[in-house]
Amino acid sequence: EDVRLYGHALQCRVTTEDPQNNFIPDYGRITAYRSATGMGIRLDGGTAYAGAVITRFYDSLLVKVTAWAQTPDQAIARMSRALSEFRVRGVATNIAFVENLLKHESFLANSCTTKFIDTTPALFELKKRRDRATKILTYIADIAVNGHPETAGRPKPKVTGRELSVPKLMGPPQPGTRDLLLAKGPKAVADWMLGEQRLLFTDTTMRDGHQSLLATRMRSIDMIRVAPAYAANLPQLFSVECWGGATFDVAYRFLQECPWQRLRDLRQRMPNLMLQMLLRGANGVGYTTYPDNVVKAFVAQAAKTGIDVFRVFDSLNWVENMRVAMDAVLEANRVCEAAICYTGDILDPNR
Repeated sequence: EDVRLYGHALQCRVTTEDPQNNFIPDYGRITAYRSATGMGIRLDGGTAYAGAVITRFYDSLLVKVTAWAQTPDQAIARMSRALSEFRVRGVATNIAFVENLLKHESFLANSCTTKFIDTTPALFELKKRRDRATKILTYIADIAVNGHPETAGRPKPKVTGRELSVPKLMGPPQPGTRDLLLAKGPKAVADWMLGEQRLLFTDTTMRDGHQSLLATRMRSIDMIRVAPAYAANLPQLFSVECWGGATFDVAYRFLQECPWQRLRDLRQRMPNLMLQMLLRGANGVGYTTYPDNVVKAFVAQAAKTGIDVFRVFDSLNWVENMRVAMDAVLEANRVCEAAICYTGDILDPNR
């Protein structure tokens, strides 16, 4: 009668036992270690730290985690939060398995039996850790020590010429072609183009300009810094071609940048202008033919992320190789600009 119950507690053992290998303890060196903390969390650990070597000859326990709260549900939620904060790299752990167990409906309903683990394969559907921090640190360390493979061993170029500056904004962005597209759709844009007497311009600096002159090496930051000037000073442009072609591949392989993030940033900074991309028909932005569903999904995602005008072409002018992409553009309610490739001199009447 003198014992007073106050709240509820839950304890989990974080070990190097591998759930996907019959819970056999893993061993090796811990390359990164970060434990949880916070209100209601107690840690009982010992030898787990970055650089520690886990051998096969001793207990696989890394740390005991205890969560306390007023109610069972709160204790479980607190434990789930704590386990999600752990970062253990270099050896396998049971953390993802325990996380699955804590959120399973049978566990939450307190209806588990001794055969629960054996009869619940969903517990072993573990979400793979992306390990982004370790990858970034490894990359930075490699570049810092060995240099970038594209520039290693080359002399630094001399700094010459005047310092470049971002153009001054002439005022807030005025309504542009994208406003018409969003308000009335691609058919209205096409009708407006047919009725226009003036020449319509597409600025290709951010795509074909540096692809042809600078091996597609213009960085996202350089485009992003000047983009607001496009929106404020050039609202009369038909479109800004800033994506597709070789820019997608080069951003990943040589600039170590995300082309999707580039598109998101440019979309945010040029809200009134239609953004345009070059799409190689069934080849997408790659160098081989892709399945129809891949082309359709890519077009849909590009439209969702910010592309308004898709200039679709095929190097052999084979319309069937362009059809899937063009249909996908129309399904996305965007402007489809079908292109024909030719070689010649438009100033030579004999050609």
